[in-house]
Amino acid sequence: MSHHPTIIQGGMGAGVSHWRLANSVSRLGQLGVVSGTALDQILVRRLQDGDPGGHMRRALDHFPFPEMAARVRQAWFLEGGKAPSAAYKSPPMHAKDSPRHLKELTVIANFVEIWLAKEGHANPVGINYLEKAQLPHLPSIYGAMIAGVDYVLMGAGIPIRIPGVLDAFAQHQTATYPLHVAGTGDPVLMEFNPAEYMERPLAPLQRPKFLPIIASNTLAVTLLRKSNGAVDGFVVEGPTAGGHNAPPRGKLQLSDQGEPIYGERDEVDLAKLRELGVPFWLAGGYGAADKLQEALAAGAAGIQVGTPFAFCTETGLSPYYREAVLKQVASGNACVFTDPIASPTNFPFKVVQIEDSVAHPDTYAARTRVCDLGVLREPYFTEDGKINYRCAAEPVATHEAKGGKAENTEGRKCLCNALLANIGLPQVRNGGYVERGLITAGNSLTGVAAFLPETGLDYTAADVINKILACAS
Repeated sequence: MSHHPTIIQGGMGAGVSHWRLANSVSRLGQLGVVSGTALDQILVRRLQDGDPGGHMRRALDHFPFPEMAARVRQAWFLEGGKAPSAAYKSPPMHAKDSPRHLKELTVIANFVEIWLAKEGHANPVGINYLEKAQLPHLPSIYGAMIAGVDYVLMGAGIPIRIPGVLDAFAQHQTATYPLHVAGTGDPVLMEFNPAEYMERPLAPLQRPKFLPIIASNTLAVTLLRKSNGAVDGFVVEGPTAGGHNAPPRGKLQLSDQGEPIYGERDEVDLAKLRELGVPFWLAGGYGAADKLQEALAAGAAGIQVGTPFAFCTETGLSPYYREAVLKQVASGNACVFTDPIASPTNFPFKVVQIEDSVAHPDTYAARTRVCDLGVLREPYFTEDGKINYRCAAEPVATHEAKGGKAENTEGRKCLCNALLANIGLPQVRNGGYVERGLITAGNSLTGVAAFLPETGLDYTAADVINKILACAS
């Protein structure tokens, strides 16, 4: 493949951009990317489902530290899988000082996803993390690097310390990362020492290229000037992209429909970006041939494409939700709403309006609030100076007891449980309640119709790539 990929496949959801999708895209000469969100939770649920196809166990057999792999397998694998009505067992939630077994699980989960994405070909593979979900960063990145990840992408924050982490881990050296704790300007350092986990010496690792995801020229300049290592390019993501969006700059204003209003201040000046001298890819509604041509004409190295890949046959989305959304697309009724309050992170979040999801008011109201995965929890200092964690989607009384405000909980969705439900791994609660999903997509969702066949709803990652490249050449 060329020095830079033309198409970067978006790292979507928790497990939507899973190893199978990334493997397919990379085999076709573009950059396949796995989502690095909640991989520890996803691995243990796949193992508790009996690991259909044996893929998780095959990757575990290639992990370089077999004793660690054996501990994970023994703890979580269920031969034949759990009963459909049984609840999944879950590992503890991440904290500043997580227990060793959770860090081991996190290292292995990231290794497994990258190893499978790279299996059977020699092309690059990337992994996408949320800077805002800081707690598992260090063991996650180390696990991905052991598997030979080629690119690390990161959005939802200002990840100026990630390049130094990549440099340290390439030499199996200790890395630190600042944990932002609410109520203080002084971050608390997290630390991970690979030597404490290695059962035998390993050769130095490949240092992956680092591509922050940005939404402003200011952030691009900040990252280049202040990062503690090399920044190898940028993904420029506009507010039409799926998932979390950067908040509008300035005072938040809502449209008549209740969506955040973006203006000229939220547009990236591509001419100024070109002057920085690093490659960049444009994202957010660029998954079409004419948009690729537009991006290349603007000086981009290519485009990042999410939504069309999210609904192809190789997606990690459950067939149920994939079909529900594509039926809307085919009938011309697909609707994406930029919800300013759905996410507990305070970032606007794109939501596809389908009934059997927590986007629907009745489904949202029927769910008892619970926070038991904690991917998006916010660290804060208690009155006695200790670190605790809260989430605006947790039970209201719990949130208030932790110093949170009740008004900040209104309308907040538990993205953690919903995103695992999206990929067919929903938690089953006492009394038989099954968690529902929350589907996200970019504003270009209606454009997915261009990839649909004349009959049926099935199209592949190859169809997406071929249609974009063939028409753009």
